[in-house]
Amino acid sequence: MTTTLPAPPTIRRLTYADLPQVIAIERRSYPTPWSLAMFVLELSKPSGVCLAATGEDGAIAGYTICSRYDTVWHIMNVSVSPDRRRERIATKMLTDLFVRVDEPDPRFTLEVRRSNQGAIDLYTSLGFRGAGLRRRYYQDNGEDAVIMWRTPATLRGTLDDIPNAVDPLRQAG
Repeated sequence: MTTTLPAPPTIRRLTYADLPQVIAIERRSYPTPWSLAMFVLELSKPSGVCLAATGEDGAIAGYTICSRYDTVWHIMNVSVSPDRRRERIATKMLTDLFVRVDEPDPRFTLEVRRSNQGAIDLYTSLGFRGAGLRRRYYQDNGEDAVIMWRTPATLRGTLDDIPNAVDPLRQAG
């Protein structure tokens, strides 16, 4: 018996009209979900890139929120509906994000739960490298966040262009 995956999602700009579906995914995905106001704020920033992945039926399968701060792009939220995970939707959204940020040598950063090995593996496969820790970053349980970067140096396999970088994924503990 062969299992067929749904068709690859369409990646497009996230809109205010998408927010009810986004909030529903957010609440199913996180112990401390973003509020509606947080999404509205991010969508209102002209320098941000907010993307939606939609299925053939037009339903939101995932979303990515990325804001620009000075010369760095901060990926603030990447989420896929629990019933659509493991379909490479997050990979497609992030790959599309990198293409949409049309500038030479862009620098991206994000935080990820230290225990979220699946997400760490995804980000590593896309050229991110761990470069530090934010101790007790997550409010729900006090878990540390791994700070990850995707820069010209990380794409070459080093942390040379990230000041004070220490790879927490290679440290003991």
